[in-house]
Amino acid sequence: MELNITNDSLPVFESLANATRLEILRFIGSEKKSVGEIAEHLNLSNSITTRHIQKMEDANILTSERGLKEHRNKKMVSLKVDTINILFPQKIYKEYNLHTTEVKIGHFTNFSVEPSCGLATIQNVIGKTDEPVFFLDPQRVDASIIWFSDGFIEYKIPNFLKKNEELELLELSFEIASEFPISNNNWPSDISIYINDKKVAVYTVPGNFSDVRGTLTPSWWKDEYSQYGLLKHLRINKKDTGIDGKFFSSVNIHDLNLHDQPYIKLRFQIDEDAINKGGFTIFGKGFGNNDQDIIVNMYYQ
Repeated sequence: MELNITNDSLPVFESLANATRLEILRFIGSEKKSVGEIAEHLNLSNSITTRHIQKMEDANILTSERGLKEHRNKKMVSLKVDTINILFPQKIYKEYNLHTTEVKIGHFTNFSVEPSCGLATIQNVIGKTDEPVFFLDPQRVDASIIWFSDGFIEYKIPNFLKKNEELELLELSFEIASEFPISNNNWPSDISIYINDKKVAVYTVPGNFSDVRGTLTPSWWKDEYSQYGLLKHLRINKKDTGIDGKFFSSVNIHDLNLHDQPYIKLRFQIDEDAINKGGFTIFGKGFGNNDQDIIVNMYYQ
């Protein structure tokens, strides 16, 4: 049932504005009940109970019919609706539109990394490990896992936001871990996340995980190597920045100047003054536990 706030909807509002009638609805639930059963439950007479039922029948909330078999001499009452929506004249919470972009983790545009470091596709390691020069190998665009002990990696993401579109929320999701030669589940790392050169959060990832194999990690990848990361959701709105619903900074979308340039710059970095300098690993499609690269959602009106 859908209502508005005109007088035509008054019978429904009036029928519901009564504690006894609300109790009748709760008692009936998904079953059919006789007037006598309802009256007994309410400790009211049949005549008073019938008037309450009639009020809700007139509002098309309840319906009644003659019973069958042992109930053939009884009036059986049941719900006629299970949901009521009320339309107000103005939408306060407007529906958002969405621009979505998925950036392959190998499509980075800038980097500076220190060993231990490397890249791999779902088929093989790219070049040699611990030699940063292979971060420029043409095959890097197909990378599904990237790791380094120190430094940064940076992406440029196309900004499809138009001048007449007002951004309400910027959301990024990615699967990350720290970096440790071979692996270490207890190896925290403070990962600074920058957007358009603005530090929006420092997330401490607890380890580089190999206790179990990653759901998607290829069979040729050794068990003792990093297997999976943690899927994180970074959200920046008009008030602040959070990760997985937890506040991280007061940086908001207005601070990022997104309308001023055709791309969004995203950087993952181990800062020089980081307390836990445990490196960085990022997982893309075909590695880890989540079949995705870096997903960017821009919610706008």
